[in-house]
Amino acid sequence: MDRRLQRRYVQLVKQHMSSSTRTAAGPMLLPGQSRSATATQAAWRFFNNDRVDMAALADPIRQAGRDAAAESASEFVLLAHDWCKIDYGKHTAKGDVRQLTHEHDIGYDLTTALLVDAGDGAPLAPMQLHVKTADSVYSTAEQPPHVDDHHLDQLEPTMNEVASWDLPRRVVHVIDREGDSLGDYRRWDDLGHKFLVRCDERRVLWEGEPWLISEIVNYFDQGVLFEDVGEAMHHGKTVRQEVAEADIVLHRPHKTRIDGRQHDVCGRALPMRLVVTRLLDDEGYILAQWTLLTNVFGDEVAAHWIARWYYWRWRIESFFKLLKSHGQESEHWLQESGEAVTRRLLVAAMACVVVWQLERDDSPEAEQAKRILMRLSGRSSKRTRPYTAPALLAGYMALLSITDLLENTDCDLRTLKRLAETALPFADS
Repeated sequence: MDRRLQRRYVQLVKQHMSSSTRTAAGPMLLPGQSRSATATQAAWRFFNNDRVDMAALADPIRQAGRDAAAESASEFVLLAHDWCKIDYGKHTAKGDVRQLTHEHDIGYDLTTALLVDAGDGAPLAPMQLHVKTADSVYSTAEQPPHVDDHHLDQLEPTMNEVASWDLPRRVVHVIDREGDSLGDYRRWDDLGHKFLVRCDERRVLWEGEPWLISEIVNYFDQGVLFEDVGEAMHHGKTVRQEVAEADIVLHRPHKTRIDGRQHDVCGRALPMRLVVTRLLDDEGYILAQWTLLTNVFGDEVAAHWIARWYYWRWRIESFFKLLKSHGQESEHWLQESGEAVTRRLLVAAMACVVVWQLERDDSPEAEQAKRILMRLSGRSSKRTRPYTAPALLAGYMALLSITDLLENTDCDLRTLKRLAETALPFADS
């Protein structure tokens, strides 16, 4: 981008440092911008400008991810992959929306790869983004996926592209059950990728004998082989976490489709690590249980870290909420094409990265800034979690407004207080 576009980009990121409303026609109006129509038109030109390259918009996000990963105490960094829909069923002006599931489920399909700190689970930066419309895919990738590609088809190119990002830590790809595919496991392992996937039932070899995964889990349970690894959070409550593990081999043929027909392929026997983790309440009742497969073995990472890594996969769900209902309200944006929406998503993503950087910063200055932003946001928070990203976004825009007012008018704090008492004459009653 040239300097003029870079300046506009920085301004738009600041405009997205706010908790938006569903009725907003565009980004928030920054203090000092006297004409909303002018600001809205400038944003429209930026989001629809063919010279604003998707990769260029991704560059500062990826640099922020590299810098944050370099500060991590862990040898590894996680890349969580997931998909969500952006619902535009009521947006008649968007001519390139696609049918996602049923006939009334209309919008765009968003694929994201979110970098997560493997040491504490903090979200760092969305490193890859694809937006699939009716006939195109707008992407930050070197080679965007095809519009007909399945979600799983999008994973391997991103895994391969990671090498070009120069990340300072070893990457482990964390994927939910949609990635439970033996053929993909074999291919990813052949390519040298480390991965962690939540798996369904399947038959495996354990100590040379065939077992169902459910049978192994029952054996762990009956033999009291689960180990207590400390506390975890479940729906906002503190619970106990237990873990058990086994080295297994995936030996059966996998399915593949050739010329429209499904075939069995006898691939190589693949050594894997089965990690079973569960959450229990104070009475020992099992609240949740996950069976995980990974090619990160015990000589590299303890089992309880594998369990935590999968648990932290949910950071990408929080990112989707921040883009949608909990912050940016992207499902109510009025851009009329998937291309413009994608550019705005990348700007909004950078605003999220800025907030995450502030959340991670534990310096005295940052702690003071977070307390002020939370007060300015007017939002309450839990004692165990004093800061939230949506509230920090809301507080940031309020702080910019106050700063602009104090810098560009004759008002001081005493004057502002007197004005507030004049506006609310019953405040002291």
